[in-house]
Amino acid sequence: MSLDDLRAEVADGCRVLAARNLAPGFLGHISVRIDEYRLLVRCRGRNERGLAYTTAGDVRLVDTEGRPGERGELDGYTVPFELPLHTAVLRHRADVDVVVHAHPRDVVIADLAGLPILPIVGAYDIPGAVLAAGGVPVFPRSALISTTDLGAAVAATLADRPVVVMRGHGLTSTGSSIAEAVLRAQAVATLADLSLRIVAAGGEPTPIGPEELDALPDLGVALNTETAWRHELARLAEPGLVPLAIAEVTG
Repeated sequence: MSLDDLRAEVADGCRVLAARNLAPGFLGHISVRIDEYRLLVRCRGRNERGLAYTTAGDVRLVDTEGRPGERGELDGYTVPFELPLHTAVLRHRADVDVVVHAHPRDVVIADLAGLPILPIVGAYDIPGAVLAAGGVPVFPRSALISTTDLGAAVAATLADRPVVVMRGHGLTSTGSSIAEAVLRAQAVATLADLSLRIVAAGGEPTPIGPEELDALPDLGVALNTETAWRHELARLAEPGLVPLAIAEVTG
């Protein structure tokens, strides 16, 4: 896939995050590994409008130190303050090509309320149940991950899991594709929302049993990721949501 195609995919991913309220406002970012030394990442520009309005032009090629990956890549742009979060995860996880950092409100509230991400549903969301059953670790600090040491600490907490909750902050999810990483973030946010609603209704979030988990079928990447992602991209064209073919802003 060309760099231009990848830039467009990152922009789509950012708009999906915003459309699903996983990254409201202008905070949050997605990165994609290009090689050992470079990554594409959504950057800050002079015409910043937030994730819902991300364009391919907002996605820039940089090295792991935040320098331009090619001549002119950062003209008018700056890397995210939390670039060390992305580079640390990519450095520590050879199996990860995409890092998503978002701020789902329900995830923050549920964690601060002492509600862990548990496999409380089954067929309602099979990938989410399987993800939660493996455990979702919590990074216990509310810091902005703007240093190498903090990035390494988050990566260590993530360990070999696909998602880490960040206390008082949000979450970081990973994947081999933009679709996989964004959908994992969405699954965790859904479980957090359900847990909060269960508690509000007077109940207690309870994990389904191992026999129920074992009985859940693997419906495959074609449905769990590919079809799900086509749906997410299609709904961006709904009234009130930002369309895919968003115009570049110059000025």
